[in-house]
Amino acid sequence: MNDRSIATLVSVVIPLYKEGPHLRTFISDLKTALQETECRFELVLVDDGSPDDTWKVITEEARTLPNLRAVRLSRNFGKELALCAGLERARGDAVVVMDGDGQHPPSLLPQMVKTWETTQSDIVEAVKTRRGRESLGGKLGALLFYLILNKLSGFELKGASDFKLMNRKAVNAWLQMSERNVFFRGMTAWMGFSSVRVPFEVVARRTGKSSWSYLKRLKLALIGITTFSSLPLHLVTLLGLMFFIFSLLLAAQTLYKQLAGHAVTGFATTILLELIIGSLLMISLGIIGEYLARIYEEVKARPRYVVTESIDSEINSAKSQQLTQEGTVP
Repeated sequence: MNDRSIATLVSVVIPLYKEGPHLRTFISDLKTALQETECRFELVLVDDGSPDDTWKVITEEARTLPNLRAVRLSRNFGKELALCAGLERARGDAVVVMDGDGQHPPSLLPQMVKTWETTQSDIVEAVKTRRGRESLGGKLGALLFYLILNKLSGFELKGASDFKLMNRKAVNAWLQMSERNVFFRGMTAWMGFSSVRVPFEVVARRTGKSSWSYLKRLKLALIGITTFSSLPLHLVTLLGLMFFIFSLLLAAQTLYKQLAGHAVTGFATTILLELIIGSLLMISLGIIGEYLARIYEEVKARPRYVVTESIDSEINSAKSQQLTQEGTVP
């Protein structure tokens, strides 16, 4: 054990939602893996309004684990905002973000910390070599999303995950981004800090099934696309211009035939054009509506989340607090 490792504090931020059945085993695995790093460490757990006994397990574990800190959100605000709650409380020189369902293996933590120490990179990204057990629709949806995001924003996120280690400089820069429509892995890529990749295979969940429905994934995909590129709005303008030119050409053709004495029947053509133009108008309004929704949510300036209880490791005891205003952007 070197002096640098002893002085280094590693924070592990984990958002939790209905992870009570396997949480004790998961924390035990985390402790074992973090002890191998020979660094001081703290666990920052965020209960994202779990309806099961997740918070009860956390409070019981806190009695025997003095370096455990935790907050309980008043309801389910979503994984991305739960990550914000954890990152805002992490005090480490390096901060690891990972899922609490066991699909991000704790055994990879020593390698990530060692890679960070040896390469001096700002971010160590755990990249999926295999996505694990997933439906064909889920894999195709993820592939399509990353393809669209790459084309629109220029960020290559294929294989990326939320399993990352960031140094204090990267964490502080991330915390300066105050938007409420949070897309964590996209925001870390946008910062442009030096990064190095560590491959891993997604393992099966410890218990239960994922709470990420197709609707939630679609919502996150829309947030990711609309918060990182305005190109869809420009496409709406481009399509409008193209159809305007097309309509002028069609009008000229119609006028020519009328003056030449040719009857223009074209009823089917008219209906087809109306359907196409109507569909494009609805799609265009939908795209504009997505951007307006993002603006609306930002302008309201509500807190990202609300904390109802917290555990502070410095006093090693659970404290219940009514913090209705806690969670405002730092």
